[in-house]
Amino acid sequence: MFFYSDDSIRAVDAKFEAQKIAFAPLTFQAVKAMLDLGILQAISDNDGLAPLELAEKTGVSPYGISVLTEMALGMGVLKTHKDNPSKLVLGKIGWFLLEDEMTRVNFNFSADICYQGAQFMRESIQENRPGGLHIFGEQWNTIYEALSSLPEKARCSWFDFDHFYSDIAFPSALPLVFAGSPKKLLDIGGNTAKWAIACCNYNKDIQVTIVDLPGQTSVAEKNASAAGFASRIDFFAGNILDSSLRLPSGYDAVWMSQFLDCFSLEQITAILTKVAAAAGENTDVFVLEPLWDMQRFEASAYSLQATSLYFTCMANGCSKMYRFQELVDAIEKAGFALKTAHHNLGSNSYSLLHFKKLGEGKGHGKNTG
Repeated sequence: MFFYSDDSIRAVDAKFEAQKIAFAPLTFQAVKAMLDLGILQAISDNDGLAPLELAEKTGVSPYGISVLTEMALGMGVLKTHKDNPSKLVLGKIGWFLLEDEMTRVNFNFSADICYQGAQFMRESIQENRPGGLHIFGEQWNTIYEALSSLPEKARCSWFDFDHFYSDIAFPSALPLVFAGSPKKLLDIGGNTAKWAIACCNYNKDIQVTIVDLPGQTSVAEKNASAAGFASRIDFFAGNILDSSLRLPSGYDAVWMSQFLDCFSLEQITAILTKVAAAAGENTDVFVLEPLWDMQRFEASAYSLQATSLYFTCMANGCSKMYRFQELVDAIEKAGFALKTAHHNLGSNSYSLLHFKKLGEGKGHGKNTG
């Protein structure tokens, strides 16, 4: 990608960017305080306010208003009104922090899941384990085991983050998955049953089995029942990394959505080896993932690269958001061949990779944008 080889930034601008990194923990918390205290909302609602007016509207002391808004000016979150410099108005960055759903989801995820644990990044790298996960309890090896026990706010932020991205790609993925007219689908890592429910709404004949950890399948079962699909969605509880686990067979399609990025490349190959053992010669295997080197925008790639650090210090200490080819290579090592790759699905540029067991495909297939 061009933006990773070009280094034409002026030295003075590079130094400024370095200062942004140096003060990043403070500026992040300043924005969080302005959001929590209603400062940005008050400025937006009133089409701009002077600092003392802002203090009166929000109940925040003039001192608090001054330090937060002065930093916000330095960050471009706030601007001074062009016709009345004494008034503060939202800058474009401030608007996105306040109004953009993707920014809100990312911000809350960083604040409620990642922020405290991120200080253990070095230990996580050195020890190959999620060194920051202990902030939620010492008993967990991965965050997935802890999901049902996380504090309510953290749990909501985790699921909002998880669902926001993959769910957007579902409408584009459904016609591709059902082009082969599957009757039985195995959803590995089915989480809260969002994809299974989407399948049942899309096709009246599909039967779905969700494979996930026991804590997750219990949540998924409640959601499937509430959606009216208790008779069409069933469950297989277990740890996919357990060497003794054997996946159920007899399925026309296997689906993994934003699942494999939760594992190392070696674990991905081991998981797909289990899938290969359960798959028939005509089974379609679909993998939906956001691949950072297949993004249309640099900002999207940046967000995915940052998400890799969440895996490092909070989730499991061994996985990441993958590049296209490294993920394909890990899956093909398990006895599969890539048949088709559909990129840029949904507004968040997901990739849907379609595999067949070796002998059914002939190496890499067609890439579609």
